[in-house]
Amino acid sequence: MSQVDQQVINNAAEILRQGGLVAFPTETVYGLGANALDGRAVAKIFKAKGRPQFNPLIVHVGSLEAIEALCHVPAVARKLADAFWPGPLTLVLARKSDCPVSELVSAGLPTLAVRIPAHPLARTLLKTADIPICAPSANRSGHVSATQATHVSSDLGLRVDFILDGGKTSHGLESTIVAISEIKTPDIANDTSQNNEVFLLRAGAIKTSTLENLLGYKITKRTNMIGAQAHAPGQLESHYAPATTLRLNASSLHKGEALLAFGPNQPKHDGPCKNLSPTGELEEAAANLFSFLRELDTCKASRIAVMPIPAEGLGEAINDRLNRAAAPRP
Repeated sequence: MSQVDQQVINNAAEILRQGGLVAFPTETVYGLGANALDGRAVAKIFKAKGRPQFNPLIVHVGSLEAIEALCHVPAVARKLADAFWPGPLTLVLARKSDCPVSELVSAGLPTLAVRIPAHPLARTLLKTADIPICAPSANRSGHVSATQATHVSSDLGLRVDFILDGGKTSHGLESTIVAISEIKTPDIANDTSQNNEVFLLRAGAIKTSTLENLLGYKITKRTNMIGAQAHAPGQLESHYAPATTLRLNASSLHKGEALLAFGPNQPKHDGPCKNLSPTGELEEAAANLFSFLRELDTCKASRIAVMPIPAEGLGEAINDRLNRAAAPRP
């Protein structure tokens, strides 16, 4: 890890152009970046993370014009982009026939997940490298996402060539992912209407209700895999999982358990405890989720008991992560 100045960013950009892996902060979580045009570099991500190759990667770029060179961008996607980019929204769009991004990034799908991050360090890295950067979260596959550079180092160690330390991420949850039109056969190349159907593939840092208010209609939720295929990151049933088993919606504690609490009325407990938000604020809970799971995972408790989290707003994404973390391990 290194203090970041332009020379450090120049070095990181060169590592990416030469096919190496660079971890960098976004406003959501830290990403493990590779040159999206280089299939061998992309393969290093899967090896470093132990990530299933059927789980697609998100491509980060610096501008809408750069995305238009890779994907078809219908009017409804442009409307979302204008409202939320740069920011924590990922759009799954149809790849252009001449899209130079490695097929490994898309896991063989005819679509591409793309976003423009808001974090200034990520944006400077993209501008300096001048390539699209594919970047899943910078952690071991299925493990808790990294919200600090130390998390990256702890999880990946020497498997990453360089870590840009931008401090703690602001959102603490990954980007919201939506697909435009039918994700199985996205034939939208000539569609300029405002009526493309929008599918929620992953709840995240932007509330579903916020997207629906902009669009003026309800979004279809498709947050689990279709058959055996994941169409977006975060759709594997067991995901974001610490090594310690989770017990959800706990109102009391069993012997040997650690507690992941929420709100002011936590049960009496003498063991390890972290409170996502003592005042019951979902934004604070979202920012603390992955970091607190990591801390409790080091306590060698028999289990982590998790208090109920309200399902509205950002609670939808928090509960999605917790349900996947608590799912039976493959």
